[in-house]
Amino acid sequence: MIQRIMVAGGGTGGHLFPGLAVVEELRRRVPGLQVKFVGTARGIEARILPGRGEELQLLDVTPLKGQGAAARFKSFARIPSAMREAASLIRDFEPDLVLGVGGYASGPLLLSASLSGRPTALLEQNAYVGMTNRILARFVDRAYIAFEQTERVFGASKSRLTGNPVRHEFVEHARLALADPEGFESRARTVLVLGGSQGARKLNEDLPRALGRAGLADRNLQVVHQTGEAMREEVEAIYRDLGIEAKVVTFIDEIARAYANAALVVARAGATTLAELCAIGRPSILIPFPFAADDHQAKNADALQAQGASICIRESELEVDRLAALVAGLLEDPDRRKAMARAARKHGRPDAAAAIVDDMMDWIGGAEPSLGNAQEPENEPPSGVQYRGLAVAPMLRLGSPEVALRPATHRARRPVVVDGAVWE
Repeated sequence: MIQRIMVAGGGTGGHLFPGLAVVEELRRRVPGLQVKFVGTARGIEARILPGRGEELQLLDVTPLKGQGAAARFKSFARIPSAMREAASLIRDFEPDLVLGVGGYASGPLLLSASLSGRPTALLEQNAYVGMTNRILARFVDRAYIAFEQTERVFGASKSRLTGNPVRHEFVEHARLALADPEGFESRARTVLVLGGSQGARKLNEDLPRALGRAGLADRNLQVVHQTGEAMREEVEAIYRDLGIEAKVVTFIDEIARAYANAALVVARAGATTLAELCAIGRPSILIPFPFAADDHQAKNADALQAQGASICIRESELEVDRLAALVAGLLEDPDRRKAMARAARKHGRPDAAAAIVDDMMDWIGGAEPSLGNAQEPENEPPSGVQYRGLAVAPMLRLGSPEVALRPATHRARRPVVVDGAVWE
């Protein structure tokens, strides 16, 4: 039975929020579930989780990769004490499952849990597996992956190709988009700019000016711009000088609502951003982070562009006038934006968290989802899955050629049920 779960890692929203999505789905099925998050003081989890009423334990560990020699030496020196602290946390909490969500804080917890014989699993959101998860690959029991090519890192017996989990609020908005696509589009009255939880200087500097040149001040649209901590006041001043109505924030808590209200999204191309874009179905201009490991953001963005769901611009090719022309062209062409939204929605997996929890229940045990008297919906689900029996494999096309998603277990799966509705 899963009654106590420890969630380890974080650092960025791209790591933390998929873990929150899985916890959210587990709580829907397991009354009284006890959850403890473990992260670091410098990660986004230290800012986000306390405000959500979550229990967070901080671990004294620092990254190994991307550091100078002196900092790397200090990081290595901290590992023994971090392992002892992790082992103590596990003994005190006695989790039924330790789930790693990525980031260097997940390493000591998952390794300690594995060595103590406790069930361990991790989420790998990206097409390129980072150093921490590569090290953990031989120790964990399960790896929930979003891209087929990462299976070779973890092995076929451990890998479950489920897609990248998004929070339940995305499921709700995905249903609204599916039930009333015309009304959904007509209510979208913002341009949403996302630079990630830590901000993106290039986007923060160029986007306001590009939107100004695109004539946004004369359109009946508001800008919602997430800047990160450092540049909020500076960006706010730029919009004010341009006469553009803009809500400039360091972080967006109700992100699903922000996507739903967006006529156009301009963002980086991290795996979680793309999963959220596709879950609801929003037209987008993607500007991949140029220093992402193995250039995986550019690969993801190129894949969405090839399917007609997005327009990809390399940061090295980003010019204010070009970006302004793209934004203006899209805002003046609602039919194209609708087509892009449909293409994005076709590749969404709003049911990924439910699929992951289904597998956890099969593996470790827990409350079975209740089918009740649920009937097959008349419309296709937002994930694009066809209702043709349990053997159906949905399609995932992000960051790789079109591949069929294997069921999350190696036997016929039960239907995924969310709020009493069958999604597979």
